[in-house]
Amino acid sequence: MSVSRLRKMAGIGVDRMGHLADQAGDADILRLENLDTDLRPAPGVVEATQQAAGLDVANSYLPFFGFDDLRRLAAQRVGRSSGVDYPWQSSTVVCAGGLNGILNVLLATLEPGDEVILPDPIYIGLINRIRLAGGVPVFLPCDIEAGHWRLDRSRLAQLLSPRTRAFLMMSPSMPAGAVFDRQDWELLADACCRTDAWMIYNSAMQGILFDGLEVLHPASLPGMAERTITVGSVAKECRMIGWRVGWVVAPAGIIDDIGLVNISNVVCNVGIAQQAAIVALRAPASDLAAATAIWQGRRDVLLEQLEGYPVVRPQGGWSLLLDVAALGWSAAEASERLLEHGKIAATAMTGWGSERSANYVRFVFSNETRQRLSDVRRRVEAALGRAPGVG
Repeated sequence: MSVSRLRKMAGIGVDRMGHLADQAGDADILRLENLDTDLRPAPGVVEATQQAAGLDVANSYLPFFGFDDLRRLAAQRVGRSSGVDYPWQSSTVVCAGGLNGILNVLLATLEPGDEVILPDPIYIGLINRIRLAGGVPVFLPCDIEAGHWRLDRSRLAQLLSPRTRAFLMMSPSMPAGAVFDRQDWELLADACCRTDAWMIYNSAMQGILFDGLEVLHPASLPGMAERTITVGSVAKECRMIGWRVGWVVAPAGIIDDIGLVNISNVVCNVGIAQQAAIVALRAPASDLAAATAIWQGRRDVLLEQLEGYPVVRPQGGWSLLLDVAALGWSAAEASERLLEHGKIAATAMTGWGSERSANYVRFVFSNETRQRLSDVRRRVEAALGRAPGVG
């Protein structure tokens, strides 16, 4: 029997779909199941990694909180987007990837039974980490308005309780690609202040915004600098998934606890990856802008291909959701049919939020070219039937 902390946790599904697609060994399968990307990191990143592999300084437990230059750059990065001055020595810890940072923060801030509010749908890995830390996930629905995801602002007040300890927010969210506007953030900030809770901000994709949208960091709002903990990484924006480098930038009053958890969890960071992360964080803004333009182009092809199908237009990120329940399928059934009949590997969203998440499958558009995506409609029709109302 599983230990109690695991009993309400579920697998992410991505591993299973990736394994099935790998086993098939068919290059014609569209790999839309996993948040990968074929876009390369900024110039110099790979070379810095290769050089670091031969350096003694990179093969060490020290420094425990990460290289000074990396901590400084991470603090500056968060400071630019939030308008808050973060002294890097007393605000920043490097961690082994963003999700490691999220878990460290949760372990440093939650007591057993504390509630964490997060948007719905949301990545199951975040939900699982809340449970691992002894917390209770509370889902704030995102509804569909004018073809986009929007926070259900009317529900927020009903979800607050004396046990509300933190808000775990991500914009663009994953897997939905929901982007919070100023009114959303102001409402969340007000609730955060009223409940004396932490705002844990997963900034992993904050710059991957489409259609001219701009970054709005929660720490920039009144009263939020002292209660916002920002977790970032090089995985998505810098296209460095395998390097496993992230950071936590937080108020001085909590950063020592987070650092203690970090040392107790992974002991030290990935030495051979940190110099490459420094190179990536020094890349010009045009580096991310160019990558985002490519991802937006791929999103647009996918939306064109799925016109008429019940999809929600993401405003950022790497993926979009198809409502397969509206087509008469469960997410698990649709995922199997898409692979077998359409040669599309797509992950069922079962468990990725409330029960309604089982209505969706996720299409990741960051790892396939526009040309490869140009026959998605044919594949979806072969697996799930034609779009409603299309003869």
